[in-house]
Amino acid sequence: MWRWPLYATTATFFSQAPVSVMTVSAIAQNWPPVEVEVPAPHPDAPSPGAELPVHYSHCFGCGDEVESGLRIRSTVGDGHVVVSTFTVTKGHQGAPGLAHGGLLTCAFDEALGTAAGHLLRVPVVTAKLETDFRQPVPVGSTLYITTKLDGVAGRKVYVSAEGRLDASDGPLAVEARALFVTVGVEHFIEHGDVEQLQELGERHSDWDINP
Repeated sequence: MWRWPLYATTATFFSQAPVSVMTVSAIAQNWPPVEVEVPAPHPDAPSPGAELPVHYSHCFGCGDEVESGLRIRSTVGDGHVVVSTFTVTKGHQGAPGLAHGGLLTCAFDEALGTAAGHLLRVPVVTAKLETDFRQPVPVGSTLYITTKLDGVAGRKVYVSAEGRLDASDGPLAVEARALFVTVGVEHFIEHGDVEQLQELGERHSDWDINP
């Protein structure tokens, strides 16, 4: 059964019309939640203007062989940020004409992980992800997701992003914060498809991957 979506998160609430933020998330004001070191991009990290390759052709977030996938594309920007774009199609809608909230969260997971992995040049996996929906994202629009590294604490990598409609300086639609954890190749061997790991390994053979 189709249900009308509620655009709210744990500590962020919205009025019916017009949409407006009534309470700002306390979590967003205290991010990162632990003491961190200033993240330094890897010396061989892609330079500003570089378009980042698809990390795996069958990835739902960026892969070009997934018919219903998000097909996110990412480019390194100035100031060690990564700008990812996601164009919303009818196959991505939840409410009629609007992007599904879960797919928007998926888009941010892809964008945040892409930035962390490529700037630090290590494999990372999602440990925690929070999203704040500021306004609906219509079908046909393109979400510009700008991601930055916020801090590193041991294996923990803290990143955040904002998504704006149809331009990098367009109306703010979604914000997100995530904790990623660096892993070695054994993580994927133990939990993933070993045969398909070959493509992933070939694409990132020059990353700092601990065997």
